Amino acid sequence: MTEGRRFETRAILDGQKCGQWSNSEVIPPIVTTMTYFQEDPTDIKGYCYGRFGNPTVDVLQNCIAGMDKAKHCLVYPSGCSAATALLNLLKPGEHYMASNENYGGPRTLFEQYCKNQGIEIDFFDPTDTKSIEATIKPNTRLVWVESPSNPCLKISDIAAIAKIVHSRSNQEIIFAIDNTIMTSYFQRPLEMDADVIFYSLTKYMNGHNDVLGGALVTNDTPLYDNLKANQISTGSLLSPFDCYLVNRGLKTLSLRMTRHCENALAVATYLESHPKIRKVTHPGLPSHPQYELAKKVGSNRAGIVLAQLNGTVAEAKKFIQNLSVFVCSGSIGSFGSMILIPTYLNRSDDKTFEETFGIFDDTVRLSVGIENIDDLIEDLDQALKKAFE
Repeated sequence: MTEGRRFETRAILDGQKCGQWSNSEVIPPIVTTMTYFQEDPTDIKGYCYGRFGNPTVDVLQNCIAGMDKAKHCLVYPSGCSAATALLNLLKPGEHYMASNENYGGPRTLFEQYCKNQGIEIDFFDPTDTKSIEATIKPNTRLVWVESPSNPCLKISDIAAIAKIVHSRSNQEIIFAIDNTIMTSYFQRPLEMDADVIFYSLTKYMNGHNDVLGGALVTNDTPLYDNLKANQISTGSLLSPFDCYLVNRGLKTLSLRMTRHCENALAVATYLESHPKIRKVTHPGLPSHPQYELAKKVGSNRAGIVLAQLNGTVAEAKKFIQNLSVFVCSGSIGSFGSMILIPTYLNRSDDKTFEETFGIFDDTVRLSVGIENIDDLIEDLDQALKKAFE
């Protein structure tokens, strides 16, 4: 790790030393081999088999770890596979706590995995310290928080939660933070006493909407050793080609995140002033209920905007279908702007989600890209006019 260097430099240099390659390549090559020559069959050295490690994979892992100023990183074929790796640390009869708002994939995974493995699970409000304290049990082993949450952009005080979780001196509780929305550029949870950071590399870290991947980052060496052993036994490793793509994406992460967040705040400000918009949620707006906390913990920057139209699902549908810069798509974090209706992405007959979080059929989630901001606002303006004709 390039000690003392700032984020942008670490993102470019960490894990990228030219001397590690036979031809001193400036850009790390894609090493696709699954097996490696051994001169002495009785003394295995270096890499031996694809499940155990790969040079291109190590480049990415070292770079991601360096960006978080961490010791260890492991990369996985998807965000859900990275989350499953953490769940695999739990034993039947142990207790798992997860924040009550997680985007659809992990929440479904959490519920199904715990049910199948005989693990207790409770969802809690991470913005309420009393809820956290009331939910922890003597058998609690893992606490998972997504901050900011997706799509409601609720902010959690990571350091305060870590203090509560780690105050149970007689329990070894792992405190995990989903840092996908903020990335390591804006938020480094390990510095706030989290034990492990989760990333969906599919989103901002890769940034180009062409890789499915996940990562876990930690300073806890015994925890890393357990996760690594599990990864080897299950073969849950991100492919070298995908590692190459994510590593390339990281080189412009700081530039992209800056533009994502500048554009998102401008879009949020525009929408909040529009007569056809009932409510706008973005942590950079003074109207956000946790605006002061967001400034304090550094989470007032986000590339996502949540907006409720002053209409019906028919107007919301028409609004989206008349957009030409924003694309209707079910993800976040790409260079291009995307939009959808969250209640239809994770549709359920149970209305608890809508009632609890205030997301209805006329609420849209915007993942704001890095296009010219004037083009984005003009696109929104013309589509809103057509939606309410």
